[in-house]
Amino acid sequence: MSNQLLEFKEIIRSKHVSNTRKPDKQTRKLLLYLFTSTRGGFTRLRIIVHLLERPYNTHQLAQTLDLDYKAIQHHMKILEKNNMVSKIGEKYGAIFHLSNFLELNIHTLEEAIDKLDRKMNQKKIYL
Repeated sequence: MSNQLLEFKEIIRSKHVSNTRKPDKQTRKLLLYLFTSTRGGFTRLRIIVHLLERPYNTHQLAQTLDLDYKAIQHHMKILEKNNMVSKIGEKYGAIFHLSNFLELNIHTLEEAIDKLDRKMNQKKIYL
């Protein structure tokens, strides 16, 4: 999984906008929460990386990521609610793509990936 996170980081670096700006504190907090502080953070990160390439509908994402349709549907609702993705269309055929907000702050995901990597590779010691 660590290798996959490094790949994600490289993909995000390749998508940098030339005029990178420092994100505000709330944006940084939101991205860290969505992608590192919740159990589904890694799955949501995988979804975002796929949406960087091209728009997908829920069924296409479920097939591509080899996950349950309902799980993808759940993550898409969370991402849409937090303005990470935008939806075109309704119901089953709705196509998702990255929101303008996330495209402007995509470089901030590098920090979230680093934190997620540390969290996933951290050894748990119980006393």
